[in-house]
Amino acid sequence: MEVLFMGTGTSQGVPMIACDCSVCRSDDPRNKRTRTSVHVTMSGLHIQVDAAPEFREQCIRHGVVQVDVFLLTHAHADHVLGMDDLRRFCDRPDFPGLPVYSSAEALQRVREIYPYAIGGRPAHRGYPAFVLHEFPETLDLGVGTVSRTVLPHGPMQVLGLVFEERGSGRRFAYYTDCKAVPGPARELARGVDLFVVDGLRPEPHPTHLSIGEAVEVAGAIGAKRTFLTHLTHAVDHETVEAQLPAGVGLARDGLRIEV
Repeated sequence: MEVLFMGTGTSQGVPMIACDCSVCRSDDPRNKRTRTSVHVTMSGLHIQVDAAPEFREQCIRHGVVQVDVFLLTHAHADHVLGMDDLRRFCDRPDFPGLPVYSSAEALQRVREIYPYAIGGRPAHRGYPAFVLHEFPETLDLGVGTVSRTVLPHGPMQVLGLVFEERGSGRRFAYYTDCKAVPGPARELARGVDLFVVDGLRPEPHPTHLSIGEAVEVAGAIGAKRTFLTHLTHAVDHETVEAQLPAGVGLARDGLRIEV
């Protein structure tokens, strides 16, 4: 199983518009962050999790040429507004529609934003075509499974995802955009090979985990490797990563991890 970090930044990205702080002016490529998503390849199956506004550019930059399944953690703008560019992966003869899995609430937002894309076949050549499914407790994709849990993110709930590749038995948990990781979500992810979790900034935030809170969760999960994502311009990669405990690092755009 391979995990590609398409983007690791917040809804504003880094550098931010009209900001001249040291991180936004940094020449360190690790401080250049597009909006957060990951691309998971599991035994040849290509699974896209979320689609940032920069999704098209991310695909070109990181060489993504196939998407077989799309998983949406929640329908905030920085995770859903790139879905129109999934049309490129629907542009095939006799295409049956791209399977899209999410919560009922998020699927309703997809219907509202992309009414022209709902259905088993593209409405016109080159259009996207989404076949919407409410995310089951465990989604069986043949080559492996994706189990879901719920995470609090302000007034909404976000889907936390745990991937398990059938052939290798390797497990990967992806918990973005959350203020806490409740007991059931911790149990689901306990002992995974790779854990990726929201770690917005050093200071507390009302709807996201701070870096200190994320490190505490990582310790409880006990993953072999943990990476923090959804990072603001308050996080200078070199400085902050040097302060993290062993086994915990900062994600960066374009990072590929073999799980």
